[in-house]
Amino acid sequence: MSQESIVQNIQKKFNALFQQTPQFFAAPGRINIIGEHTDYNEGFVLPAAIDKKIVFGMQKNDLKKFRFYSLDYDEYQEFDSLTQNANAPLWTAYLLGVLAQFNEKGLDVSGIDCVFGGDIPLGAGLSSSAALECGFAVGVNDLMNHKVGNYDLVKMAQKAEHEYAGVMCGIMDQYASVFGRRNQVFLLDCRTNTHQYFPFDTTEYSLLLIDTKVKHSLASSAYNERRKECAEGVAYFHSLDADISSLRDVSLEMIQQHSKKLNKKVYQRCKFVVEENARVIKATQALKQNDFKKLGQLIYQSHEGLQKEYEVSCPELDFLVDQSKKVAAVLGARMMGGGFGGCTINLIHKDAIDDYQNQIANNYQKEFHIRPDFYQVNIDNGASAIKFE
Repeated sequence: MSQESIVQNIQKKFNALFQQTPQFFAAPGRINIIGEHTDYNEGFVLPAAIDKKIVFGMQKNDLKKFRFYSLDYDEYQEFDSLTQNANAPLWTAYLLGVLAQFNEKGLDVSGIDCVFGGDIPLGAGLSSSAALECGFAVGVNDLMNHKVGNYDLVKMAQKAEHEYAGVMCGIMDQYASVFGRRNQVFLLDCRTNTHQYFPFDTTEYSLLLIDTKVKHSLASSAYNERRKECAEGVAYFHSLDADISSLRDVSLEMIQQHSKKLNKKVYQRCKFVVEENARVIKATQALKQNDFKKLGQLIYQSHEGLQKEYEVSCPELDFLVDQSKKVAAVLGARMMGGGFGGCTINLIHKDAIDDYQNQIANNYQKEFHIRPDFYQVNIDNGASAIKFE
């Protein structure tokens, strides 16, 4: 669905519910080109905002009420305060959480109406929750003329997810949703929370996401386990050198020198993270030189590490990556996100997309009796007000 038609649907519903005309804002979902499980190790990631978005129609009201309507869920919710209602749908937690962050800063948020809807596929790992938080935060900031800076909005959105939705996420998703820039990816340093843009030339190559349509139950327990194993590695290296506070401070040579003294799994996890950080930096160099072949090789290496060393892949993801290796037009493919399901990201020649989709759909269905979903995405701008010509 185009942004124009989403805007029209929101306008119609907003007028019917609240008898006034809204202002419009939009926030994108995100992809991550390379750099997986590095964020909580103070490493590097290479994300980008995409052209799948949540659109918000918003306006102040004089009733001191918070009135929300989700087009996608066809649900209306109304609140007199920022207190969560246990019976309310989960999406309300993200909006109330954002309002609570403004409130904590002593900034007025009394009385807001909001209708929202979008085209970010839910459950595909494209961070629809971050788009919901960030778009709403940008809208509140603009409507109320609060002049909170973008980085503070990112931190507020992240805190909303921690405190109201109960998800202890890193900062990458919200950062990408706000700081995204059209046809550019950015290197995010998860230690300093600073970023640097790199061009992504889409003349010949495109990014195609393939959704496995599965999410294995291992995902959350394995995530916590990996964090613990990385922390164990850091504790060991910290005992040798007090200046080491994360895997960011550890070299590959150090890990290899001490491989016999580390638990085998801990060694594998640490080795992957250190190598993945190096791959992210190499990927930025490849982008500077417009070397998509090199970028593709790094993406394939990332998947191999995630599969064999970090052990967060699954048969469905591995199958899709193995299939891509048989097609010359695909330069690179890997699992994207926490693992055990979700999407693969594929760097593919534009001319080959249709044939590739048909081939993959048939082969995947034969193997797993599920039809995958495909999303061709373009790299786009971050959250902002929608300007009508």
